[in-house]
Amino acid sequence: MSLTTMTTLHNGVQMPWVGLGVYKMEEGSGEVKDAVLSALDVGYRSIDTASFYENEEGVGAALAETSIPREELFVTTKVWNDEQGYQETLDAFERSMDKLGLDYLDLYLIHWPVPGKYKESWRALEKLYQDGKVKAIGVSNFMEHHLDDLLLEANITPMVNQVEFHPQLNLPTLRQYCQNKHIQLEAWSPLARGNYFEDETIQELAATYNKTPAQIILRWDYQHHVVTIPKSTKKHRQQENADIFDFALTTEEMARLDNLNENKRLGPHPDEFDYDA
Repeated sequence: MSLTTMTTLHNGVQMPWVGLGVYKMEEGSGEVKDAVLSALDVGYRSIDTASFYENEEGVGAALAETSIPREELFVTTKVWNDEQGYQETLDAFERSMDKLGLDYLDLYLIHWPVPGKYKESWRALEKLYQDGKVKAIGVSNFMEHHLDDLLLEANITPMVNQVEFHPQLNLPTLRQYCQNKHIQLEAWSPLARGNYFEDETIQELAATYNKTPAQIILRWDYQHHVVTIPKSTKKHRQQENADIFDFALTTEEMARLDNLNENKRLGPHPDEFDYDA
């Protein structure tokens, strides 16, 4: 088990269980390029960016420099809220592809469920998928009711739903919903920015397994069958975040971590997001 360990999406495409997230990594300083290159050197093959992050060009520069074959990489980007709509999404995709320097994408996501727009955006993603420009399509920050609404008219069920997910927000009903629909759940901010590394339960489990709090949380994600994309610009942290495949939490320990749930979000609730901002 390693960074090349994969989940199989409902269309047969394979996606690494652990990838690198690049939110808030800067492009101009070379930070994002260096972080992606170091992650690839560690063994990461999945990179997650978005047009909103304004660092797709830096990710693309790293991908152009690496000697790793394209077919071994799994690249995700997302269409932002002010780019949504049918033609708007198709245009946004082309802008992203130009910046990334790629001729196909592995996963394209709708970043947030913009009211009145996300169904048209999904229609555009279906076209990109059917045209072979994207290997898999999905959504981000969609709750059950958004997915129910989307599926009323969708021809293709999303392969992935990327949401905020960590022990203080473990979304049991959404997890079950996505499992029932064969939608792969993916966690953004899986470490909750380190906000509760000092939690007594997490500290105790870290001591038991001689692991860090981050490794305990990422292992918990993996055992819940949730893909995860921790962000780190430092190579030793990237290595640490990847080192979760040599131990397993017991059923009781998983339950103890589940019990940390407080429905506590770092980001906005999708129904309370300011879509007009």
